[in-house]
Amino acid sequence: MNAPLLTYITFLPLLGILLILFISQRSESGKDVIRSLALVTSIVVFLVSLRIYFAFDPNVAGFQLVEKHPWIPSYGIGYFMGIDGLSLWLVLLTTFLTPLTILSTWNAISDRVKEFQVLMLLLETAMIGAFVSLDLLLFYVFWELMLIPMYLIIGVWGGKQRIYAAIKFFLYTAVGSLLMLVCIVGLVYFHQRETGVLTFNLLELYGTHLSRIYEILFFAAFALAFAVKVPMFPVHTWLPDAHVQAPTAGSVILAGVLLKMGTYGFFRFAMPLFPEGSAFFSPLIITLAVIGIVYGAMVAMVQPDAKKLVAYSSISHLGYCMLGLYALTPRAVEGSILQMINHGISTGALFLLVGVVYEKRHTHEIKEFGGLARVMPVYAAIFFIITLSSIGFPTTNGFIGEFLILLGTFEVNKVAAIFAASGAILGALYMLWMYQRLFFGEVTNPKNKKLHDLTLREVVYLVPLVVMVFWIGLYPNFFLNKMHRSVDHFISQVKVSAPLSPTAVMERHASIHKTPLYMSVAEE
Repeated sequence: MNAPLLTYITFLPLLGILLILFISQRSESGKDVIRSLALVTSIVVFLVSLRIYFAFDPNVAGFQLVEKHPWIPSYGIGYFMGIDGLSLWLVLLTTFLTPLTILSTWNAISDRVKEFQVLMLLLETAMIGAFVSLDLLLFYVFWELMLIPMYLIIGVWGGKQRIYAAIKFFLYTAVGSLLMLVCIVGLVYFHQRETGVLTFNLLELYGTHLSRIYEILFFAAFALAFAVKVPMFPVHTWLPDAHVQAPTAGSVILAGVLLKMGTYGFFRFAMPLFPEGSAFFSPLIITLAVIGIVYGAMVAMVQPDAKKLVAYSSISHLGYCMLGLYALTPRAVEGSILQMINHGISTGALFLLVGVVYEKRHTHEIKEFGGLARVMPVYAAIFFIITLSSIGFPTTNGFIGEFLILLGTFEVNKVAAIFAASGAILGALYMLWMYQRLFFGEVTNPKNKKLHDLTLREVVYLVPLVVMVFWIGLYPNFFLNKMHRSVDHFISQVKVSAPLSPTAVMERHASIHKTPLYMSVAEE
């Protein structure tokens, strides 16, 4: 209990990188050693991360397993980490998906294997660090660090238009990030002017009094950075290009984890730091979320490329997450958090499944296939289960998340809930139609007649995802029970019914802090 678990989980991948750097990749055996080291490292990180689940107390509303040390004390910058009921699951999702993704690259990545595996482990460190950072500058360092590995993964190992897709991904994200950095500095300045204390500590910055115009402007800058990452309509156009051009592993991590940085950013930073600004933009964000749900589904329906179809489905599914956050009811927010996890599992699995046939045929075009169920029955069965998960079929994980979001949203905004529900119908249409074209009918393309079913390695990295589909779908309380107190605390921070006066802001801030905002490792 006294071990700095979050530090171990965050930086253990760097130990694997250090070992990999000493291995030559000139021979196939050397490449296999590099792959094995990367896989073992990621498995160890996952096993260590399971410890935080058992150490997490669901009855505590604030942050737990906190590690706090001075970093640049003269400027109020600290090494400050902690988790709550949201970041707990996002960290576990990251450590769960990473070894499965690395295993999927065993044959797919044969060129510059060392560099690829180093970037994958570096990306894991950056993602975990961003999820557990409670110092704004520390968070920003990890946030920016994520860009470099993903940019290189797309740009070096991607498809024919990989450079275009990588640059577009980088520019979209970087512009939003720079605006966020300016507002971080501004927020710290106003906090210092109000309290006389220079700090980047997120918990101390909660409740900082800002004038109405600054709340709106600062929220807008933070929201733009996170909306690009989600991605929300209309700042979503980088996503299909990035997904289609990225290698399978890049698409899995991008959809499974990196997109959650956007929704996480709203939950952790934009909404609680600027509740009045969040309330001001709430109607707009709800509208854009609903548009994203319907638009993403309709565009996915007409895609001739399976990978691009799955990419547009992400826009639709993450629209549900944003809608749930802004409904601000306990059911909707918990559904939103659960749907973040569900999307990482189901969409990550879809990209892995599309990657399986891409390795065999080197195409994502739906018209190139047909009748695959006759030659690849195990593959067809797993693909069908994941398809049901994606459309939110009862007993699967997708159903629970969407149901809670729609139920919670209906309590406060019936029109938004009704329009959002149409996205579930459209989702069933495009996913089942894709499945029909891929798997049913006769095998008309001679190239498909010689395809082999899933190998043991492919089954090994797909079965855990199938297990999670039914685990969450049949026993969601295992996941929801860890969220309740954190969600209640989040809603109490964010929910305002009218513009707040300075006195009201301070009273709300004081009421939020009646219970401890975090528990240190020693206290636990």
